[in-house]
Amino acid sequence: MELQQEVSRSNGMAVSSLVLGIVGLVLGLVPFLGWFMLPAWILAIVFGAVGIKKGQSKGMSYTGLILGVAAFVYKFGFWFLVVVGASSSGM
Repeated sequence: MELQQEVSRSNGMAVSSLVLGIVGLVLGLVPFLGWFMLPAWILAIVFGAVGIKKGQSKGMSYTGLILGVAAFVYKFGFWFLVVVGASSSGM
């Protein structure tokens, strides 16, 4: 009788990406607090990409990756529009 050991697959990167993406996006919407979430956005993107590459839970990995990118684009896009708007208003 052989004992078969099941290889447990860990979804650590996928879960980390999802949690950091959610927290980074929600807290990134708060004025003046959002820029402190920059490391969370970057880590959500990195952990999501690593989770996809390792074959972990694709849904969580893609969701964390998308949320990290969305928060990053939102914050930089907002300030880009502020600068463009200020320069075109002739102040």
